[in-house]
Amino acid sequence: MAEPVISKPGVSTKTNWSVLLGAAFIMATSAIGPGFLTQTTVFTEKFQANFAFAILASIIIDIGAQLNVWRIIAISRMRGQDVANKVFPGLGHFVALLIVMGGLAFNIGNIGGTGMAFNVLFGMTEQTGAIISCLIAIGIFASKEAGAAMDTVAKVLGGLMILLTAYVMFISNPPVADAVVKSVFPDNYGMLMLPMITLVGGTVGGYITFAGGHRLLDAGIVGQENLKEVNKSAITGIVVTGIMRTILFLAALGVVAGGAVLAKSNPPASVFQHAAGQMGYKFFGIVLWAAAITSVVGCAYTSVSFLRSTFKVIDKYNSYFIMLFILFSTLVFVILGRPVTILVIAGSLNGLILPVTLGVMLLAAYNTKIVGEYKHPLWLLVFGILAVLISVYAGATSLQGIAALWK
Repeated sequence: MAEPVISKPGVSTKTNWSVLLGAAFIMATSAIGPGFLTQTTVFTEKFQANFAFAILASIIIDIGAQLNVWRIIAISRMRGQDVANKVFPGLGHFVALLIVMGGLAFNIGNIGGTGMAFNVLFGMTEQTGAIISCLIAIGIFASKEAGAAMDTVAKVLGGLMILLTAYVMFISNPPVADAVVKSVFPDNYGMLMLPMITLVGGTVGGYITFAGGHRLLDAGIVGQENLKEVNKSAITGIVVTGIMRTILFLAALGVVAGGAVLAKSNPPASVFQHAAGQMGYKFFGIVLWAAAITSVVGCAYTSVSFLRSTFKVIDKYNSYFIMLFILFSTLVFVILGRPVTILVIAGSLNGLILPVTLGVMLLAAYNTKIVGEYKHPLWLLVFGILAVLISVYAGATSLQGIAALWK
């Protein structure tokens, strides 16, 4: 088992904030992948302004789930799998296996998303676009300052996604006032439970919950003395995800409220094209690539981090194994294809992983051998239990359609 990470002395405020913001964007951009874009658009077309309630509710639940995990990682100074092993010997290895399996499935789909983006932008085949994107992602981790490079890429591309989508939102002229009212008083609360559950699973499922926490751990921003900074970073990540979800929702709402029918083959691309024509379609290509490549980076980094405690060789050559993870994901996509199917299956896996991982962290929060004298807030425990129950239902529901996908 890995030794607890010790805080690094002498870190400047500027560097500290850069890492905090980088961790927030790594988590956020890990959540904002190709599936995120499609999911939000499809639900908006179906529920229109009422979908605002599901978005607001999911953001509130996400904050509780993320804060539980980030705080326990910081207080314990251990990665998620090591915390799980402390709760129950051997459980951490099982958690690591689940995370890596789910992360690999997601990464194959994310690589496929980069290929689709290159097809939109340049007309090249999805396989060629995926290979080029693979080389770019590998280049990030080949850098001597891979952590800083990853932070920068997440922040720059995350900001670009938000700006381009915000432009399309303003062009589409959505009924904002109606959406604000429906965010609290929808026509039917019951019909929005399933989309809300799906949003929660897609934002905090599997490896995503641990992406930012592990980044702060590697940077040495841990311990009770840094809890305010950890909270700030976690909430920033959720807010960034929430902003992107909201402006994408409003962009789609403006288009469908105007009477447009979205293309079934690619609903989010249809939103951008209806709102801003051919330029909008190209904007979508940029947004899709930014969403996909940042998800590839965040997924590979976090998934491999779950193996570092068990395998010393992985801990020693961490960047090389991250690059190998990306390369393997690309080879599977190029050979098998079917990124949409793989993303759906990965979402189902994540729905099953979250109750285990978050449940373990909640148990750890009250284990003095792990957190010492730290007192975990009761409201965070309540939020965490709620997220666990929702994710159990989400995982069970999403698994029902897997067999049909492969027929």
